[in-house]
Parts: sequence; structure tokens; C-alpha cells
Amino acid sequence: MKPILGRFTDVAYALMRVVAGLLFAQHGAQKLFGVLGGTQMLGEPLMVAAGVIELVAGLLVAIGLLASIAAFVAAGQMAVAYFMVHAPQGFWPIVNKGELAALYCFVFIYIAARGAGRWSVESQR
Repeated sequence: MKPILGRFTDVAYALMRVVAGLLFAQHGAQKLFGVLGGTQMLGEPLMVAAGVIELVAGLLVAIGLLASIAAFVAAGQMAVAYFMVHAPQGFWPIVNKGELAALYCFVFIYIAARGAGRWSVESQR
């Protein structure tokens, strides 16, 4: 069976990559700058590292520059966040409030495997 939106695969992938990257970058901006309703966490080294990874990797994924590497690092960070923060609170992600970390992890694994795609800075070189 032919996919309903099959002819828009490249555009849909680009939109997913851009939206996921920008949303992820916002988490970094919250931690580093205390904006967007977040709290600045510069006194906590793990949160500073997380904020830098989220901001930089998110922006790189969004524009499609070094997207595979950035997404791989972001996926790793989300796996660590899930197992350090969420998993100890229960097995199921919906119960331990880790569903966003798990989803980001797998979205970034997919981006790392697929690359930046046709609609990216990398493809324009």
C-alpha cells in the first residue's frame, strides 16, 4: 500500500528534524539562561553540561549541520537523563514522567541514523 503522504517524505522529515531540534534547544536555553519559563542552573555542573548539549545539539539538528553527530550525542544525553532521573521512579515512562526523554532519545537515534536529509545546510554544500 502506498503511503498517503509518500511524496512529501523529505519535507515531513525536515519538519520533524527542525521542530525536534528547536524544541530540544529550548530546554537548553531554559537551563543556561533561565528563559522561557525555566530556571537558570549554572550552579549545577551536570545541568550546565545538559544545557550546552541541548542548546548546541538542538540547533545543529534543526539547521541540519553535523546533524548525525549532534543527534547521536543528544540521544545519549536523553538516555542518561531517563535512567538517572526517571527510571528510578518507576518502570513505565508514563508513570515516571520520562516519556519525553524516551521519545527524544528515539527521535534523535532516527536522525543520527538517517542524517540531515535533503532540506538541510549539509545538503547545500
